[in-house]
Amino acid sequence: MNKSKRLKKILNSKETLVMPDAYDSISAKLIEKAGFKAVQCSGYSFSIAAGYKKESDVSLDENVEWTGRIAQSVDIPVMADAEDGYGGPEEVIDTVERFVEAGVAGLNIEDQILNGNGKLSIVDADLMAQKIMVARETAEVEDNADFIINGRTDALRSTKDRNEGLEIAIDRANQYLESGADLAFITYIETLDEVKKAVKEVKGPVSIAVGMPYNIMNLSIADLRKCGVKRVSLPTLLIYSSLHAINNSLEHIREDNLSEMLENKLLYSLEDLKSLLNM
Repeated sequence: MNKSKRLKKILNSKETLVMPDAYDSISAKLIEKAGFKAVQCSGYSFSIAAGYKKESDVSLDENVEWTGRIAQSVDIPVMADAEDGYGGPEEVIDTVERFVEAGVAGLNIEDQILNGNGKLSIVDADLMAQKIMVARETAEVEDNADFIINGRTDALRSTKDRNEGLEIAIDRANQYLESGADLAFITYIETLDEVKKAVKEVKGPVSIAVGMPYNIMNLSIADLRKCGVKRVSLPTLLIYSSLHAINNSLEHIREDNLSEMLENKLLYSLEDLKSLLNM
């Protein structure tokens, strides 16, 4: 069974799929060892790991290369972050072909445009739907009909009125599902009431991101399971927690408190590392 088929089987089951975000191969291996069934990649995490100032600085070549390394490093399915497809429908063909060749089980494709200026721009819904149709057709041409496409909409943030924004996002989510997406990913959900409305009105599986600055205090994974969310992603937690851990270690080094690092179990053991790498 290929990894796309394995991922589809999980998504078609009754369980909620929780997908932490990996930013390199070793973080992906840790996700797998912790017992999670799939890995999500994020252009945002990639940009931070590379020391870039903006997510839009990550090129398609880099994204495919880094995602491919992650996919090859673990046995569980990996989903790519294909951003906006890196162009129009014609460019989406090449983007999907390259990610399929890289060994991923599926990808996210979004209706926002990463212009690097901090302002949100969203493409026309019909154009986005066309991109999803092209992505689906390309996956089938590449002999992977089970390839998972996660149609992401950022429309909730397109207006100052959150109720209006959520309505727009739900309409777009339904259009993307009708166009061939397996999942509808609504970003910037902040409250449990918004989750419930999305799950009720979206005519298909819903994906929600948690652990974000805007909802980490409002939503738990248990909340999303109870509401019937099909896929839960955590796009920033591992990269942020890794940065904190490294910074904490540097503070101990600067203060010459190396023994305290060992006493407080701040170091990953050599035995665990050997196990992780199958050495």
